[in-house]
Amino acid sequence: MASNARNLTAGDATARHPAAEPVAERPPDVGTADTGRPATVRPEERPTDERPAERTEKRTKEGTEERTDGTGAPSPAGSDGLTAAFAAPARIPLPDASGPRDAPTRLIAHGCWYPSADPSGTRLAFICDRGGVPQLWTGPADGEPVRLLDDGPDPVREVSWSPDGRWIAYTTAPGGGEHTRVLCVRPDGSDRQILAGAEPGSSAHLGCWAHDGSAVTVTVAVPTGPPAPPSPSGADTTSGDGPSGPGRGLELGSGLSDGRLPDHWRGRAGETELLGPAPHTDRGPAALPSPAVTLGTTPTGAPGGTGFGDGLSAYLIDPDAVAAPVLIAAVQDAATLRVCDLSRDGSLALLRRGPRGRREAVVLRTADHVTTCVLPVADGDPWIGSFSPRADALRLRSNAHREFAVLLTAELDPDGRPLGWSTVAAREGSDLELLRYTRDGATAVLAWNIRGMSDVEILDPDTDTGTGTDGRPEEGTGSASRHISLPHEVVTRITDANSRLALALSGSRRRPGIWWLPDGATPVRTPWSSRDEDAVPPGRPPVRPVPLRPTARDGLPLNGWYYRAPGRAPGEPAPCVIHLHGGPEDQERPVLDPLYHEILGRGLDIFAPDVRGSSGYGRSFVDADLGRGRFAALDDVADCTAHAVLAGPADPSRLAVMGRSYGGYLTFASLVWHPDLFRTGVAVCGMSDLATFFEGTEPWIAQSAAHKYGHPERDRELLRELSPMTRIDALRAPVFAVHGEHDTNVPPRESEQFVRAARERGVPAELLTLREEGHDFLRADNRRLFRRAAADWLQRHLNG
Repeated sequence: MASNARNLTAGDATARHPAAEPVAERPPDVGTADTGRPATVRPEERPTDERPAERTEKRTKEGTEERTDGTGAPSPAGSDGLTAAFAAPARIPLPDASGPRDAPTRLIAHGCWYPSADPSGTRLAFICDRGGVPQLWTGPADGEPVRLLDDGPDPVREVSWSPDGRWIAYTTAPGGGEHTRVLCVRPDGSDRQILAGAEPGSSAHLGCWAHDGSAVTVTVAVPTGPPAPPSPSGADTTSGDGPSGPGRGLELGSGLSDGRLPDHWRGRAGETELLGPAPHTDRGPAALPSPAVTLGTTPTGAPGGTGFGDGLSAYLIDPDAVAAPVLIAAVQDAATLRVCDLSRDGSLALLRRGPRGRREAVVLRTADHVTTCVLPVADGDPWIGSFSPRADALRLRSNAHREFAVLLTAELDPDGRPLGWSTVAAREGSDLELLRYTRDGATAVLAWNIRGMSDVEILDPDTDTGTGTDGRPEEGTGSASRHISLPHEVVTRITDANSRLALALSGSRRRPGIWWLPDGATPVRTPWSSRDEDAVPPGRPPVRPVPLRPTARDGLPLNGWYYRAPGRAPGEPAPCVIHLHGGPEDQERPVLDPLYHEILGRGLDIFAPDVRGSSGYGRSFVDADLGRGRFAALDDVADCTAHAVLAGPADPSRLAVMGRSYGGYLTFASLVWHPDLFRTGVAVCGMSDLATFFEGTEPWIAQSAAHKYGHPERDRELLRELSPMTRIDALRAPVFAVHGEHDTNVPPRESEQFVRAARERGVPAELLTLREEGHDFLRADNRRLFRRAAADWLQRHLNG
């Protein structure tokens, strides 16, 4: 290994933390998952008192670093103030990927996404579902053939090619559930192995590579002890030497990332406190940057333990197994932890931690585990920024002290502490959604979110910016930049290699694909991505949506996209499905959704709005549904529906409501809050009772959800009022519920109990449970079954 990674993986690493001792290799214990067949399961087929009992196997959401529990005995807390860490992950060799190197059943309208380039810039590793499930592929950027590197049935979530080109690391979700593990393989398909997440009950998540490619960072779960008692008033808990002591977890905070509660929450939620660390006290500009807070200790002013979240430990792992895994950081009672970048000499690590809505960037010195900087960062893409090549500057995508995310940079002193922040790039009313610096650190590639559409900008980061007299970053005076004309509406990932860039694109008229920028200005589609004409079967072209701008009854501007079913006259009233996205912080984007295409093909219009709580419209809009603001979000559904009728061609007598995850909750809620508005509803993986949801969900989900909905103990009455089950007697419309059997984010019980209660009251209700699926439906046969079953239900109830 090169010297920079050796600084982290050799020497006294194992002496410094007992969890870093090598783990003896053992035979694989990772049998092949039986994909099974999707099937319908009636509520009465499950025990009525079924609960997600003490799971030894917790699962995560959409391949991120967000995690739950681990197994094994914890080691003692280290003298460096870190929490007790789970034993370092075991490396488990696997057979080389056998079977055909091309998919046995190739989907014409496949998608390709999440590209990662080799050092030469001539080949890409990527995720593709041409075989019916997202799998790991590689191929030349400018031609064929492509090659399947892992022919297993487990969906692939993330991909990262090592900087030296010797390895490709990736994550998979065994059985299609929410549990994930990290693997690596040679570019030729040999030496396939599990790096972390193979132990029963564990889960692992991919971080960044060391810049020499000799090791990769991985986050694994650790057990969490009971919350510590509140610290005495006024006690200094930042050092780990006060009453909190070493090993304390992240604790309750009382405000936003800048220390303030939103106005609409104040005085309206009783004893509610927002969850999450609060190192950014409300001291104005002086809070940027904030004081150092050692990971695993209590942030300043934190009044008590959350009781949610599990411990997470980040390790540096050598795929060649020359050196033992080395602990980088550990956090107790945590929602997320991801290593986003390492300095080239290995002395600094950039971490992302915290629950949704309260993300933070943390700079950590790896030698002594001292935190030198903590700064709020925006939700969305987990790759929040990077160090400059000499580690003398830090670049972040952050919304600290502002409504929208911008590009911030700070010079770092030799100890890794920021000397002052400057704004490199900002746009009025638009979020910086994706940030990527080229490998030489000379060029920044930015993707801006403009009401759901992407605008890609390439700029020289050496701009004339500075910090204002009030200590806050002032806007840059501008720099030479060029914009990329995109062939489709949304960019989901940016990667670079040598002198070229690769973009993952999606749009309203195509399947997700990967495009090269060989000249830095004109995108060229890779030959193995689906062509536009292959997006859907012949004779049914995709529908390009038009924007609608409803206004809520309290005057808040809202947004959405209206899809008109083909073949209808412009003014002809049409049955319409109001489709609600998840999150709540997701955003409706104008991209091709096979579900929408199926529904539109049945002659039904779709209106997909962004109600309050959605991202893309500023921090205040995201936080507008906190606490009792959730009732206003429920009103937004009715207001958006009215707008579709008054400003669009929706038939007021033939309306349906549908959504997934949080959108499934809004569907259940809309059917009982507005019982005479909709003819029917389709709820996918939705919550029906917030109390049982908190009982059964993952701890990291509970931590984020308590910030959004209310605390399950202190806000019990608020959660009861917000729960659709509380108003089940008002249900009039037939309901169709769909759930993945392995969903542990929103357990299947949430759909089961709503369907059961509806039937008991004589309301028609059905439940479709998809085998070998979790919170996201990833297998082609299951997705097809879901789309057709949902469209059949909607067509029958809206056209009947």
